[in-house]
Amino acid sequence: MNQRIMRILIDNGHGIDTPGKRSPDGKLREYAYSREIASRIVTALRARGYQAERLVIEDSDISLGERCRRANEVCAKYGSGAVLLVSIHCNAARSDGEWHSAYGWSAYVSNNASSSSKRLAVSLIEAAEREGLTVRRYSRSTAYWTQNLAICRDTRCPAVLTENLFQDNLNDVSFLLSEEGKAVITNLHVEGIINYIKSLI
Repeated sequence: MNQRIMRILIDNGHGIDTPGKRSPDGKLREYAYSREIASRIVTALRARGYQAERLVIEDSDISLGERCRRANEVCAKYGSGAVLLVSIHCNAARSDGEWHSAYGWSAYVSNNASSSSKRLAVSLIEAAEREGLTVRRYSRSTAYWTQNLAICRDTRCPAVLTENLFQDNLNDVSFLLSEEGKAVITNLHVEGIINYIKSLI
């Protein structure tokens, strides 16, 4: 696959209006963090010659239906095989506004995931491990998780949702908000995506 024709869509996850979705101390707000990381990923990919863009440029909470429509519009224009999507999120153990001990990084595909989506997930997971992150694996034999996720289920291209550590784990939040942490999260997505594209050649 020629890198010049692959379109990379980076989804920011939730919007400013979504209730919750923040660390207990309010220092990390998922809508803002996911947008910052998405912008960093897009900038880094473009600097290396790849066609990358954010799927959602608004701060508001764009519906899943609209996000899928936008992605599928790109698929219709360039072909599903020439598009991929990664949705950026932060995990949470609970929604009670308290700190918890769950930690780590994970990747999810939909219940109807294609082999290409699974291959992209594995590439991202391998990149996360190379960056030194603890990966939460589904099992010894399967690293990615499977859920009924609309952004992956209803898009016509390879699609993966990443949960980038836990926004209700104090150590994870401190790392995520550090410059080192932002660089690690950005780099793993960039390298995982590029390695996936190279594997298609």
